[in-house]
Formats: sequence, C-alpha cells, structure tokens
Amino acid sequence: METRHLRHFLAVIDHGSVSGAANWLGIAQPALSQSLGRMERELGVQLFERSRRGAAPTPAALSILEDVRVSVARIDAAARRAQDIARGSAGQLTIGLVSSALFDMLPRALRALRREAPGVRVALREMSNAEQAEALANGAIDIGLMHTPVAVAGQMRERLLLRDRLVAAVPDEFDVAADGSVSLAQIAEAGLVLYPQNQLPVFYAGILDALRKAGLAPVVAQEANRTLTVLACVAGGCGVGLLPSWIRALDFRGVRFCEVRDGGGLPSFDLSAIWPARSVPTLADVFANLELGR
Repeated sequence: METRHLRHFLAVIDHGSVSGAANWLGIAQPALSQSLGRMERELGVQLFERSRRGAAPTPAALSILEDVRVSVARIDAAARRAQDIARGSAGQLTIGLVSSALFDMLPRALRALRREAPGVRVALREMSNAEQAEALANGAIDIGLMHTPVAVAGQMRERLLLRDRLVAAVPDEFDVAADGSVSLAQIAEAGLVLYPQNQLPVFYAGILDALRKAGLAPVVAQEANRTLTVLACVAGGCGVGLLPSWIRALDFRGVRFCEVRDGGGLPSFDLSAIWPARSVPTLADVFANLELGR
C-alpha cells in the first residue's frame, strides 16, 4: 500500500466526500476513486459507503483511522528529519573536547550552533588529546576540540579555533614583581606543573625548549592531565603552571595569574577542531565552520 493511498483515505474522511477530497488534493475525482478502490482491494474490506450525501466511513475504516493518521504523521516527520540532516540542520553530533575548551570556546560554539541548526542534538565527551585521537580514528566522536599540533590516524580536516599566549599560574604566596609579572627564572626555580608529555608532546617540548634557550634548567615537578587539576596542583604548592591567557577569567582559590615578562619564546596554546574528511558535508563540517564571534 502506497503512502498516497493513505493520504487519499484521510482526505475523504476529513472532507466527507470523494468530490470534496479530490478538489482539496488537486486531483481528478475518478483518479481518487481508483486509489480508494486499490486500497480496499489490498485490505479486503470496504472503507466507505457512498451516497448522494457523500462518503461515510465504514466501521472497518474507522478502526484503522487513528493508525493511518499516526503512520502518515511519522512518514512526514521522517521526511522532514531526512531533509534537515541533508541540509545540516538536524541529527546528532558527538563532540570530544579538552577541558580548556569548556570555559570559552564551547559556550560560544553551542550558541552559534543553536542559531545555525537548532534541530541538532549534541553529545559532549570531555577527553584528553590522546583519547580524542583514538575516538576520532574509531568513529566514537564526530569532531574533536583538541590542542594542536596532534597526530590523528585517517584523513582529517582541521580548523584553528584559537591561538593564545601563555600566562603563569602561581601560588598566592609567590613573589611577583610590582607590575604583577614573573620571570622564566622564577618559573624554572619553582618547577613546572604541565600536561603529560604523551598528551601534548609538542607543547611540552616547546616549553622546556624555551626555558633551555633562556639558559635555564627546567624541572617538571608535576604532571596533570586536566586544566583544573593543573590549578589544584599549583594551589597546593607543587609548582607553576603555564596556561592560556583566557584562564584569567577563572577565580581559583590559592592561585593568581601573571604575565611572563620574558616569555616571548614560549609556544602558543592552540585549540583546533579536527574531524574526518568525508565526500559529502556532515554535521561536523557545519559545526567546525560556525562563526564563533565573541
């Protein structure tokens, strides 16, 4: 039984006559009668009692009426979902993200996505760089918000979302200059609290290299795999963290944020969107190309 037969059946029910339904549908009355006849033959029942007053539904017709309405509504809803997904305005998007994306980038991205594609359902997975790389490779997430550079298996697309300078996260009692800054020498002496080397190898090496080029002997006193964990370690006196400047927006008890006055050689802190390259546009493409104005 074709969907059009169901629509024709509902039209006759709603208009009370074949002629009225045919006029509303914009088809010839004989064509509508033939469609109803096919439906009756397929079901093996009579659906309408025809008279001069119109077409009255039989008990058999009334018994299937609600099921037919629900079926047509579901077919229409499925068609709309398919069209929305094809346009990139509906569906589910699973996003992996490092913790540092939570505080600035993610809120702006979600607001932009709601404007651009309000029908998209979002699933969020806070993960390290290494966990996201594996999840992208095996299809567990659709897109990752990651610190770059990073190696991810497979053919991927990448968009730089944010490039930020580093500031020092120091304990409250740390000796800072009158202008609120600290030096690389002070950082090296206190020891570093860094993300694990296997999590951000290029970033990790860039910080140590900057200190060595300044004639200092860096020591990693503590590794911490989340931004808030870095701050907790700093507050606990484990050492000094080097974090992106947006971290100043946070108020973390026991920690203050300082400029590094001779930190020009420190690496930048880059956040990028990485997602699989497909032959047709996906929701990940829509998300990655959102306008993320502040």
